Amino acid sequence: MSQVNQQFAPLQRALHWGMAICILAMLFIGVGMVSTITPAYLMLVSIHKPLGIAILVLAVLRLIVRWRLGAPPLPRDMPEPMKLAAKLSHVAFYVLMLAMPLLGWAMLSAADYPVLVAGLRLPAIVSPDAGLHSWLWNAHKFLSFCFFALILLHLGAALFHALVRRDGVFETMAPFPVHPSVDGRVVTKCAD
Repeated sequence: MSQVNQQFAPLQRALHWGMAICILAMLFIGVGMVSTITPAYLMLVSIHKPLGIAILVLAVLRLIVRWRLGAPPLPRDMPEPMKLAAKLSHVAFYVLMLAMPLLGWAMLSAADYPVLVAGLRLPAIVSPDAGLHSWLWNAHKFLSFCFFALILLHLGAALFHALVRRDGVFETMAPFPVHPSVDGRVVTKCAD
C-alpha cells in the first residue's frame, strides 16, 4: 500500500480536534436538554446556544483554512469508492457543521427566544412563527442523529485506516507529530 507522509497544517489539526470536542459536547448537551425537565435544563441551554455559535464561527474559519491550505493527497492505491466516500463524508461534515448552528439559531428566532453570546444579543434570523419553530426543531433533532451517525462512521474509517490499511491517512490528522521512517512507513512520535 502506498503511504501518505504529509499532515494537515497545525492550524487545521487544532481546528479539527477542538471542533470534535465541541461537537461531541454539543450532541451530549442536546441529549441532556431534551431528556430533562430539571433546573439543569436552563444551564444546559445556556451552554448549548453560545457553543453552537462558536461552532458556526469555527466551521467558517475551518472552511476558509481548508480552501487556503488544501489537504494531503489520499493514497494512490486507495479504491475509488473509498476516495468518493471520504470526499462525500467531508462535504457532509461541513454542511452539518454549518447547518446545525444555523437551524438552532433560526429555531430560537422562530420561538422569539434570544441568542446571547458573551452578553451580546444576536439578531433574529427568522420572524417568530410557531409552525416554523416546530419544523426547525424537528429538522435540528433529525440532523443531530445524522451528525452522530456520521461521527461514528468517521471514527470507524479513521480506525480502519490506522489499524487495517495502515496507509497513513489517520496520521494526516493525528494530533501528534508524524515522521516518515527510512523504509517509507509513517512513524508517529508522541511527546515524552
